[in-house]
Amino acid sequence: MKKGSKLKLILTTLVLSTSIVFGSGCTDASKTSKETEKSTQAEDTRYTRPETITSAEEAKKLLVDGNNRFVSGKILSKDLSDTRRKDLSVKGQKPFAVVITCSDSRVPPELIFDQALGDIFVIRDAGNVVDPITLGSIEYGAEHLGGPLIVVLGHEKCGAVKATVDGGEVPENIAAIVNKIKPSVEKAKSSAKNKEDIPELATDENINNTIAEIKKSSVIKHLEESKKVTVVGAKYHLESGQVTFTQ
Repeated sequence: MKKGSKLKLILTTLVLSTSIVFGSGCTDASKTSKETEKSTQAEDTRYTRPETITSAEEAKKLLVDGNNRFVSGKILSKDLSDTRRKDLSVKGQKPFAVVITCSDSRVPPELIFDQALGDIFVIRDAGNVVDPITLGSIEYGAEHLGGPLIVVLGHEKCGAVKATVDGGEVPENIAAIVNKIKPSVEKAKSSAKNKEDIPELATDENINNTIAEIKKSSVIKHLEESKKVTVVGAKYHLESGQVTFTQ
């Protein structure tokens, strides 16, 4: 082999070797970069909650932010592990909000507010109405567990409200629910411009009526006067998934 050809062969081999080494390095670097990015994204989608929440404003913001995530489909991953469950069992629960809402299967508060185990104290019944039992549960959540925010969460197309608007005979125990909602329906009928508007107006009135009932509690009244608790209303929109707060 001629001297020039031999030199050319050596240079070609060197270039190829360098390309392989640096190419491999770039691939590894790219792979590492992607892995880091994935790790960062995983951390960004992991649910974390402030250890201490003492104000209604903080609590409401957590619910609003959580609902926005729910609406946008950006739900955070939750710690549902055995360790977390044991931790809650040993240390007890510290919910930052008390939510009284309807039993409707389309309105699960933990999901629509994107919250985790131990975050919200939920009381549910058809029509989100209150009686001594539900009111006692609300008082327990606010006074004993220390939740600074009480949310009365109604929703669109509530079956209990519709049954009350439609009227007619109902079984005894369902009648107890209907009788609670009737004042709201009557008020809605007197203010509605169209018959079709009555159910949703009645739903809004029912939220306000439940708030008024809760505020009659001497326990809640004392907590409000001490500025330890705030009672607000909210409405869930079935199709959009959005919760609008009335206060």
